[in-house]
Amino acid sequence: MIIVQVKEGENIERALKKFKRKFEKTGIIRELRSRKTFEKPSVKKRDMMNKAIYVQKLQLRDE
Repeated sequence: MIIVQVKEGENIERALKKFKRKFEKTGIIRELRSRKTFEKPSVKKRDMMNKAIYVQKLQLRDE
């Protein structure tokens, strides 16, 4: 459960922004979307490898 402490006199938009930020950090939406459709383990592994290669290329380019 996400709890957002609202200080006295604090704007409701600011509290909503805090809530959205906390909610995004939990990764609930990402998990729900991944569970929506079945993905074969081999496809997951391939995607992870491609992402790792991409990140490695970015790191090498920055150096």
